Amino acid sequence: MIFHSLDFVVFFFVTVTLYWRLSHRWQNRLLLAASYVFYGWVTPWFLILLVTSTSIDYWAALRMEADPAHRKRYLAFSVASNMGMLAYFKYANFFIDNVGAILTTVGLPTSAHVLNVVLPVGISFFTFQALSYTIDVYRGQLRARRSLVDVATFVAFFPQLVAGPIERASHLLPQVEGERRFSPDRARSGLLLMAWGFFKKLVIADNVGLVADKVFALEAPAFEMLWAGVFAFAIQIYADFSAYSDIARGTARWFGFELMVNFDHPYLARGPQDFWRRWHISLSTWFRDYVYIPLGGSRHGFARELAAILATFVLSGFWHGASWNYVLWGFYHGLLLVASRIRRRVLGERPAWMAVFTPLQIAGMFVLVGIGWLMFRETDITMLIRDLTLSPAASTSVQRRAGYALALRVLPFAAPLVVQSLWVECWRDRKEPARLAIVDGVLLALLFAAILVFRSQASMDFIYFQF
Repeated sequence: MIFHSLDFVVFFFVTVTLYWRLSHRWQNRLLLAASYVFYGWVTPWFLILLVTSTSIDYWAALRMEADPAHRKRYLAFSVASNMGMLAYFKYANFFIDNVGAILTTVGLPTSAHVLNVVLPVGISFFTFQALSYTIDVYRGQLRARRSLVDVATFVAFFPQLVAGPIERASHLLPQVEGERRFSPDRARSGLLLMAWGFFKKLVIADNVGLVADKVFALEAPAFEMLWAGVFAFAIQIYADFSAYSDIARGTARWFGFELMVNFDHPYLARGPQDFWRRWHISLSTWFRDYVYIPLGGSRHGFARELAAILATFVLSGFWHGASWNYVLWGFYHGLLLVASRIRRRVLGERPAWMAVFTPLQIAGMFVLVGIGWLMFRETDITMLIRDLTLSPAASTSVQRRAGYALALRVLPFAAPLVVQSLWVECWRDRKEPARLAIVDGVLLALLFAAILVFRSQASMDFIYFQF
C-alpha cells in the first residue's frame, strides 16, 4: 500500500478509529495486523520474509540471554539470516551478471542466467531495523523481549516499514510497550506534518521528477541540459524521500508514537560531515554504530580511521542498490569525508571569521552533492564517464537556452524547500514562537489547496521503494 492512494486514506481512518477504542494490549495486536495488511496489500508473499526475519530475531535474542556463553553464535545466525535474505533478493542478479562478465572476459564459457528475482519493497529497511534489535541485545545494551507481538510490531510498524526512518529498538520498542493516550495537539501536528509531506511528494517531487526523467532519457544531453536534470533530481530525491519520512512521522503521531527525524535540511550543509548529519540520519547513524565503530572508528590511528570511513561509505552505497554506480557514489562521498578530515587535521578548525563565507560553503557543498547525485542517477557507467567529462564549450546556443529554461522550470518547485529550510535554520538556536490552532488550520488549508491545484498529473512511486 502506498501513502498517496485512496486505499491508504481509508485504511488510515479505519485503523486509527478502531485503535483508540481498544486497550493497550489490543492496540498492539491491531497495529501488527494493520502493518501486515499494509505491507502485503499488493504482494502478500512479501509477508513471508517479514515474518521470517521477525521470528528468527525474536528467537535469537531470547537465546542470547538464556545461553550467554554462545550468544555470538545466535547473533551470527541472526545476521546471516537477515543479510542472506537481503543478498539473495537484492544482489543475486548483480553477482551472476558480474561473474558471467568476468568469465567471458577471460575466455571461459559460462551458462549463467539472470534469475529475475523480484525485490521485495522495503527489505533493506526492515532487515536493518530488525538487526539493530539483536545486535543491541548481544552488546548488552538492550534486554530481550518476551512478547513476540511487541517485537513483531516494532519490526513491522507500518508508517515507517517501507522506507524508514530505520528505527532503533531502544527508541521504538519502549513506545510499543508503554501506555499511549490520544493527544489532540500531537494529532494536529501530525496532520500538518503529513500534509507537508504530501505537498513535497505530489507537488514538488513528482513535478521536478518529470524534468529529471526527460533529461536522463536523452541519448546525449548537452552540458547545460544535463546539469539542469541533475538539479531537478537533487530537488526530487530530497523532496520525495523526506516526504515519506514526514508522512510516516505524522501518521505515527496519530497512534501515539514519535519517530526520529530523518532529514535536517541537508542542502544547508557546510561540508561533507555536516551533510551526513542531516541526510538520511537513521541510515547514516546505523552505519556509524554498526559498521564504522566496529571497524575501529577513530580509536586505532588516523590511517585506520580514514580506511574505516571509506569502507563504511562503500557499503552504504552498495546498500542503495545492486549496481556499480551506487558503489561509486558511496566511494565518492567517502573520499569527500576523508578529504575533509585531512584538511581539518592539517589546518585545524576554521576560525570564527570564516562564518562570513557560510553561503559560499553551502553553495559549494550543494555542487559537490550534485556531482554525487549524477553518479546516483546514472546507472550506465559508460554514460556516467561521458557525463562527468562533458564540456560546456561543446554546447550550442540553443542547447544552452534549453538547459537554462529547464533549470528555471525547477526553481519555483525548489523555492518552498528553500524557504522552509531557512525558516528552520533561523529559529534553530532560538525558541520558535508557538502557533495557534487557527494558524495550523490555515497552513493545512493552503497545503491541501496547493496539492489540488499544482499536483503533478503523473504520480510516481517513492524513489526509495527500489532500495
